[in-house]
Amino acid sequence: MRRPPPTLLLFLLLALVLGREVVTGFKICSYNLQGFGPKKAANYRVLHTMTRVVSRCDICLLQNVIDPDGKAMKNLLSVLNRRGFRYERNRFVAVTSKGLGNASDDMQQYVYIYRSQVVTASSMYQYSSKKVFLRDPFVVRFKSNKTDIKDFILVPLHSDPDNVVTEVDKLYDVFVDVSQKWNNTNVMFLGDFHTACGYITRMDKRNIRLFTNSSFIWMIKDRDDTTVDSKAACAYDRIVVYGGTFLKAIEPFSAKAFNFGEHFKLSMAKVLEVSDHLPVEVTLKGAAPLLQATPLLVLGVWVVLQSFLSASVLL
Repeated sequence: MRRPPPTLLLFLLLALVLGREVVTGFKICSYNLQGFGPKKAANYRVLHTMTRVVSRCDICLLQNVIDPDGKAMKNLLSVLNRRGFRYERNRFVAVTSKGLGNASDDMQQYVYIYRSQVVTASSMYQYSSKKVFLRDPFVVRFKSNKTDIKDFILVPLHSDPDNVVTEVDKLYDVFVDVSQKWNNTNVMFLGDFHTACGYITRMDKRNIRLFTNSSFIWMIKDRDDTTVDSKAACAYDRIVVYGGTFLKAIEPFSAKAFNFGEHFKLSMAKVLEVSDHLPVEVTLKGAAPLLQATPLLVLGVWVVLQSFLSASVLL
């Protein structure tokens, strides 16, 4: 029987040992944390679960963060970056908006946590809508050499459930504003839009330019479920990109809700300790080899495989 070429055999065996982490894309995530602040950050189980979710992402947008003194985020970043954690080779940093909203006890922040080795936040912009949005988007421009699309803009929205149509439609004006400001149309919108179930109808979509303009592609579809309770089956959380250039830079079928309860084998009670939402994610094309494998593991596998191949040649 004809043996496969040594280089192919080496790659297949390496993939077998290291699994899906051999080559990975650039993952962007969005997660409504349902009032994440010092109390949740003091809960070890919550913090541990969050680190497992956030550490999968190269950029993770967190919404519904109520952390005016920054202590909760400091705790989260400390756990993500502590010595001995399995993701220690990638240092996480964060940029945070001011508190946004109308109620003094519910001034929510948008927070972007990202891997500083693979991506940088080059510019930030707090949009001001003159009371159109309950929580105006905190827009950030990112740059990375690890993706096919090197320079892109993220626009977050945690919408007011009572004003969904107006707020989501207004995102079109945000797009015009930021794309002109930075001369860049590589724009992604993400967050808890509430564009599902009882908050929006088919007729409402005719009044939302992100739906009527075909240049905006909704990566998380109406049929997707972004809630923890499967009985609800609502696509509250969304990811939308503008234009063919951005669409081509995305791995096909990578946009989805990440059911980390099933993935990590956690009970619904433990998942709900964090939030009643699931994070949503999408993967950009681009090589980022062996992000999760330690150098010693890779070296060890390489030595074993080389010995195996050498022995095969002698046979």
